[in-house]
Amino acid sequence: MAAGYLDILRARHAARLLTGTLVGRLPNGTAHIAIVLFTRAEGGSYTLAGALAAAYGLATAVGQPLLGRAVDLYGQPRVQLPAAVLSALGMALLAVAGLGSLPLAYAAVVVAGVATPPLEGGLRALWPSVLKRQDQVHRAYALDAVAQEIMFTVGPLLVTLLVSLWSPAAALLVINAIGVLGALSVVLSEPSRTWRSAPREAHWLGALRSPGLLALLGTFFFVGLALGSITVAGVAYADDHGRESVYGWLMAALGLGALIGGLGYGARQWAGAPERRLRVIVGLLALGYLPLTLTPSVPVMTALAALAGVFLAPAIACSFIVVDRHAPRGTVTEAFSWLVTTFGVGAAAGTAAAGPAVELGSTAWSFGVAGVGGVLALVVLLATGKVLGGVSPIMAGTAASGTSPSSRLRSSRGAPIPRGVAETLESLRDEDAPAPRDAPHQTSRPVRP
Repeated sequence: MAAGYLDILRARHAARLLTGTLVGRLPNGTAHIAIVLFTRAEGGSYTLAGALAAAYGLATAVGQPLLGRAVDLYGQPRVQLPAAVLSALGMALLAVAGLGSLPLAYAAVVVAGVATPPLEGGLRALWPSVLKRQDQVHRAYALDAVAQEIMFTVGPLLVTLLVSLWSPAAALLVINAIGVLGALSVVLSEPSRTWRSAPREAHWLGALRSPGLLALLGTFFFVGLALGSITVAGVAYADDHGRESVYGWLMAALGLGALIGGLGYGARQWAGAPERRLRVIVGLLALGYLPLTLTPSVPVMTALAALAGVFLAPAIACSFIVVDRHAPRGTVTEAFSWLVTTFGVGAAAGTAAAGPAVELGSTAWSFGVAGVGGVLALVVLLATGKVLGGVSPIMAGTAASGTSPSSRLRSSRGAPIPRGVAETLESLRDEDAPAPRDAPHQTSRPVRP
C-alpha cells in the first residue's frame, strides 16, 4: 500500500501539486474557527461570530462553482492566484478593521468567501495529466481525500497555536498569507500553467445540465448533512458526560477512521463501474452512522465514531471518479467545485438541524440526524440508478461518433478508464492525430493558449 502511494508522490509535479493545494486551502479549512476566535477576542457575541462564519460559508458556496467555471474558460493561473490574493485581502481587512463597522466586517468575510480559489477542483482536473495511468489516478483521488482529513485536523491546531503565540488577528493574517503561497506554488507549476479545458458548449447551466452530476450532488448534500450534524451532536455528547475533551476524542476518532478507510480504499484496484461501487460505500457509510444514536459509554462511542468515519474518505474518493465520468465537456473544474459547494451546504444544513434536535429531543436525536442523512444519501443513489448508470450525449467523453474514449478503452480488469487517461492513451497511439476534442483534462501534449 505504501509503495503505491509513494509511486504517486514520486511522479513529477505530484507532491508539489498536492502539498500546494493543501497549503492553499488552509484559509478555507480554518476560516470558521479563525473567524469565531477573532470575533470573541474583539468582544463580539457567539451569535455574531456564528453569523460571520455563516456569511463566509454561504459566500464560499456561491463562489466555488463560479470560479470553477472561470478556470475552465480561462485556465488556472489567471483565476486561482488573483482569487487567492483577493480572498486574503478580505480576511486582512477583517483583521485590521475589526468589528467597529459590522457592515464592513460582513463585506470582508463575503469577499474572502466568494474569492476562495477552487484549488480542490483544480487539483482533481490535473491528476490525469500528471499520472496518466488509471490505477494511479484513482489512488490519487483516495490520497486527496485522505489529505483533506489531515488538513482539517492540523489546520485548527495551527490556528490555535498562532492565537496563543500572537493574537486572533495575527492568525487570520498569517494563515491567509500562507494560503496565497500555496496557491502560488500550484499555479507556477507546469501542469497548472499548460492545462486547458476542452471546448465547451455554451450553456447557462454549465456542469449542472448533467443529470448524473445532479444525482451525485443530491447524494453528497445528504452526506454533508450527516457529517455536519455529527459536529454538533458530538458537542452535546461531551456536555452530557461533563468533559470537553470527549468532543476532541470523538472528532479525532472520526478522522482516524476516515484516514484508515481512505488509505485502504486507494491501496487496491477496483473492478466494475464506480457508480455501483459508490452505492455500496454510501450504504456502509449510512450503516456506520446509525449505531451512534445509541450514545453508549465514551470508549464504545469513540470506537463507533472511528467505525463511522471508515467509509467517508472512500465515498469522497469514489465520487471524484463519478464526477469525472459525468461532467459535461469542458466543465470539469466547475463540476468538482459544485461537489465542494453541495457538500458544504449540506454540512451547514446538518449543523442547523442537529441543534434543534438536541433541544427538542436528546443527544441521540442529534446523532439520528446523521443516520437520516446517510440513509437519504443512499436513497438518492438508488432512485437515480438509471441516470448514473451511463453517460449521456452531453457528457465530456462524447466524441463526434457518440462514443467516449473511456467507453472504448477499458483496463485489463474491465473497469472504464477515466476520460483524461483514455484520451492520453489514444493520443499516444497516433502521434499525428490532433489533440482530443473532448478531453476535460490536459493530455500528455499540452494545449497552449
